[in-house]
Amino acid sequence: MTLSLGIDFGTSGARGVVIDEEGRVLSEMRHYWLVETIDWVKCWREALWSLLGQIPGALRGDIGAIAINGTSSTILLTDGAGEPVDAPLLYNDGRGAMALEQLSQVAPTNHTVLSATSSLAKLLWMQVLPDFAKARYLLHQADWLGFLLHGKLGISDYHNALKLGYDVEKLQYPKWLEQLQIPLQLPQVLAPGTAIGELLPRIAAYFGFKGDCLVVAGTTDSIAAFLASGAKFPGEAVTSLGSTLVLKLLSRHRIEDARYGIYSHRLGNLWLTGGASNTGGAVLKHFFSDVELVRLSGEIDPTQPSELDYYPLLKPGDRFPINDPQLLPRLEPRPDQNKEFLHGLLESMARIETRGYELLQNLGADSLINIYTAGGGATNSTWTAIRQRYLKVPVVSSIHTEAAYGTALLAMGKVQI
Repeated sequence: MTLSLGIDFGTSGARGVVIDEEGRVLSEMRHYWLVETIDWVKCWREALWSLLGQIPGALRGDIGAIAINGTSSTILLTDGAGEPVDAPLLYNDGRGAMALEQLSQVAPTNHTVLSATSSLAKLLWMQVLPDFAKARYLLHQADWLGFLLHGKLGISDYHNALKLGYDVEKLQYPKWLEQLQIPLQLPQVLAPGTAIGELLPRIAAYFGFKGDCLVVAGTTDSIAAFLASGAKFPGEAVTSLGSTLVLKLLSRHRIEDARYGIYSHRLGNLWLTGGASNTGGAVLKHFFSDVELVRLSGEIDPTQPSELDYYPLLKPGDRFPINDPQLLPRLEPRPDQNKEFLHGLLESMARIETRGYELLQNLGADSLINIYTAGGGATNSTWTAIRQRYLKVPVVSSIHTEAAYGTALLAMGKVQI
């Protein structure tokens, strides 16, 4: 029996899932981030070893393939040995805004990279860092974590490389990218799920994996959640309600428009078009504990609209459906009752989600027919009912809600990429 391991490095923590050839879940592992985390490199490394160590020993020797997903546009620079030379820039870091003027002179109009949070914009900003001269490779989060397992530097996948400027139609870096004269090695780009190499012998021996266990090219966390959902037809979509709000709509048509933070990933013969907003669960957890969210949600009547009109963000800047690194949060007025405040937040997030899907369709994506929901917010029935009222299509929980499950399917070769 050959098993597969999928590992998800998301916005709130890391998760792992081991599945068999029938797609059955045999083991699940979790490792949460500490709120005060500063050293992300140390945090990610510890999380990876923690997840591997949590897998029951009886299963480790039967795992034949491993895949890792990471948050889109989370990048870091490493030296020639793969050691980070500076702190990573996370998915929602908007400091790349300073490089947009330079980038706009080179990149095609409205290209995906023309966003303050794109991997390429971040890379151009990082060139002013004192330790940039030590850098030899740019890696995405999933690339570097994969390197820790297989030991081969400078390899990525075309889901993660999209926001670096990689042309996912022609499967090559575009000519215009050469004009930037980037003085380090951009990753070699493979199709997600492509075998990269066997697990390093020392890691296989330490954890009890078999020596020929393969590490394959990974993907991003939101695509992994889509793969886990069971969606497969044009017009089907997945909303990931995690720390952030991520929309993915399967379409026969590729939609790219940096003005709105919209981009499309290649998925077989179709396109997975969408965007990611900084609103979402992180805002809710800033104001309410998990217990309060459950209790207060149960007190809300989802059939009655809230009159509160918020744009819930924890700090200025959003990526989609409004792509504006200076967009100010709108969280006032705050009513006396926490129930009413939460109702207003959930209602406002539902409006942002609806606006996102309407924008995708207005720009030429297939018409929305149903939505699967992944992430922690998928379990909130009140939020689901509010969203359904706005979206006006069936809204259901994904068949599997963990992005790690979708990544395990990728490792197993069970999904078409």
